[in-house]
Amino acid sequence: MIVRTYDDEDFRVHTVPLIGMSTVVVLTLALVISTQLGFFDRQGVPENVRAERGVTLVETRQIKFNDTADGSVQVVDATTGEELGLYAQGEGGFVRATARAMVHNRIQHGIGSQVPFELITWDSGDMTLRDTQTGRAVELSAFGTKTYVIYQDIMAKGRE
Repeated sequence: MIVRTYDDEDFRVHTVPLIGMSTVVVLTLALVISTQLGFFDRQGVPENVRAERGVTLVETRQIKFNDTADGSVQVVDATTGEELGLYAQGEGGFVRATARAMVHNRIQHGIGSQVPFELITWDSGDMTLRDTQTGRAVELSAFGTKTYVIYQDIMAKGRE
């Protein structure tokens, strides 16, 4: 039987990576504790930020999302029944994803599709898609200009 002995030099820890890792851990703990103690805001809640800045609602449109037989997603004005957009598979990715997520959220809460969603424009230029039934809201401006323009078109369609 061969028995190997080890010297202290075989188990030497390099100090630079150890100091770096320790620094990251200490900074992370300091930030978490500072947030818990109220030195930093936990998050920017859009409703609170709008209230602080005095942002007001400019326009609201009631919309519904419908699935068609070919798998397209149709956006309809809930008041007039006018089609505001039709997005086939491979088109309007963000609209399709948003619609599916919002409808899925309603299904999880056992809520039907009778009540429309609200598409809101604020005087700050931001837009929100809100579900009054579940309380879920999507700040559309946060997803880039292309997405924002698509929803602006939906808001403007039929009102020219």
